[in-house]
Amino acid sequence: MIISSKTSEKLRDLINEETEYRSGPNLVRFFNALGFNHSYGQGFPSRWKYTDDCLETINGTPNLDTCIRSVFNPVNFIGRIGELDGYIADFNQYLAFDKWRVIRNEAEITFKKLQKVELNENGTHAPSMSESDFLSREFSGFTISDLGLDLNVTDVLNKRLVEIEKTYNSGAYLSTILLAGSSLEGIFLGLASSNPRAFNTAKSSPKTRDGKVQQFHDWTLATFIDVAKDLELIQLDTHKFSHTLRDFRNYIHPYQQMSSGFTPREHTAKICLQVLKAVIMEISQNIHKLGT
Repeated sequence: MIISSKTSEKLRDLINEETEYRSGPNLVRFFNALGFNHSYGQGFPSRWKYTDDCLETINGTPNLDTCIRSVFNPVNFIGRIGELDGYIADFNQYLAFDKWRVIRNEAEITFKKLQKVELNENGTHAPSMSESDFLSREFSGFTISDLGLDLNVTDVLNKRLVEIEKTYNSGAYLSTILLAGSSLEGIFLGLASSNPRAFNTAKSSPKTRDGKVQQFHDWTLATFIDVAKDLELIQLDTHKFSHTLRDFRNYIHPYQQMSSGFTPREHTAKICLQVLKAVIMEISQNIHKLGT
């Protein structure tokens, strides 16, 4: 199968962000399972460029078919088959222009060669929005105080939110990103500490080798984000863009920023600020679910 650059871009997004968030090391493992022999370390390119390069290499080879099957493997969507079908339908909108279609038959993923471009405007779409749509959403009317956190934590986080707005408005975009990332982690840690039973029993809660749930201070931001989605505290799109913020937050390490060539821009900082607002609003609306 040979796919166009537009279809490849969509497949990249499905691999990197949409079906699940894959960090740099996870991407390396994903593509090494397809025959590559890469390692993750200093000098690793951005996740987007890395995935683009790998997809370009396997385009037109049997490994591309294997790659697509891996992305849509039903075993990774247990309890979320409807969501999987949405991703497949959305991808097929792009793949149709290459005259191919992905078909799920129970647990089997196959491909159908089309004789012409077939568009299905009434098909089911993945529950995912673009960056521009996410940035245009209005998240207001809710504050940190609505989250029911410890009063001392609430006070610290409120002061951080004021400072984040100042750094963004002054053009200090790296500071905005780092403050937004640490504040997001503070919100989740405070929420977990106030609601330990809900967070400890979530399916994504991290376990030690003996099967016990890790202490909250050992959880990563990525884990907190996934558990918040499992508990239906945040929506799918906010979950996706929260991982984007988490990825940018890693540039707190100067050598990581240097090796990747990352330069913080207003657009990047705006996404991070929007994620923080979205999380506060959605958790405020859904916090009652922690008591059920």
